[in-house]
Amino acid sequence: MALDVMAKTCTFVGICLENIGIMRYEEFISMIFRMDYTPPLSDEYTAVIDTDFAEVPVRLYLPRRKSETLRRAVIYMHGGAFCFGSCKQTALDFLNRRTANKLDAVVVGVDYRLAPQHHFPAQFEDGITAVKFFLQDKILSKYGVDPSRVCISGDSSGGALAAAVTQQMKNDPEIKNKIKIQALLYPGLQMIDTYLPSHRENEHGIVLTRDITIKLVSLYFTKDEALPQAMRKNQHMPLESRHLFKFVNWSTLLPEKFRKDHVYTEPVLGRSTYSFPALMDNRASPLLANDSQLQNLPLTYILTCQYDILRDDGLMYVSRLRNVGVQVVHEHIEDGIHGALSYMTAPLYLHVGLRIKDMYINWLDKNL
Repeated sequence: MALDVMAKTCTFVGICLENIGIMRYEEFISMIFRMDYTPPLSDEYTAVIDTDFAEVPVRLYLPRRKSETLRRAVIYMHGGAFCFGSCKQTALDFLNRRTANKLDAVVVGVDYRLAPQHHFPAQFEDGITAVKFFLQDKILSKYGVDPSRVCISGDSSGGALAAAVTQQMKNDPEIKNKIKIQALLYPGLQMIDTYLPSHRENEHGIVLTRDITIKLVSLYFTKDEALPQAMRKNQHMPLESRHLFKFVNWSTLLPEKFRKDHVYTEPVLGRSTYSFPALMDNRASPLLANDSQLQNLPLTYILTCQYDILRDDGLMYVSRLRNVGVQVVHEHIEDGIHGALSYMTAPLYLHVGLRIKDMYINWLDKNL
């Protein structure tokens, strides 16, 4: 029954989204996410506080139970293509409550500013501001957190923010307390090549199609319609970006089973008359970081889904991190779809979403 409901919903969304704007898309998402749902009473041991860290809204999940030792902490960046979503969203609120409860950990959900009202780098700036604030000795002490056991994580675009913040903080001399591990759930990590094998195979995919992805990602940078038009043709990058394509060359970075019979075609550069330097910024696309920027990153967990247009971003990041000696744990969900975590609560209770939730929390429990 749940899968039937989901299939009908996705079909309806797929038919309608071509002719609706960002606000109506957000309405569809809020309907699907069922923000009126109340998490089970089994999570009553977690107190929830809405506050802010240096003027960045956050939702704190604090275990009510007394602890004789310092607690672990997880900083979570929500997904939503930088355009919608919140840690108050039903499913992610449930995920963070359950994480705090199962791990006896403090969880910080970061509600960064959203596009199209706020373009890049506002989202990144909010993410790194909140993380830096939390990692202060006085704040960690206030919430009883062990400075050596902090994780940063996120799903989809939140995974991109988590990866970007982790990269930027690695060598920041102002940060005494470092991130121990990072966990990236079906992350979107680059925007310079919009014709990867996963883009081709999932062009008309469940929930997230290629056209919807391009429409939303472009709003991260601008409201100019010229950008999504060029991105659809994979002709949106300038000539001076040529050196970056070795970092996202799927013909060398993807395992053979994902390359299949696809033929690599180098994107056409310099066709657009406009210029968006942010497209070449690794704070927006963490896959564009060079090897030296990736070295010595913390233990990393990356989860990818087969039926996901963003699948290859995560797979390429696994390859790049391993190539520079970073320890990576990769789990691939053969029956997974993008955004599966968002459908694990009422009315769908999608099994694969619940399975991903358990895999994520169990990995954190063993490694944080």
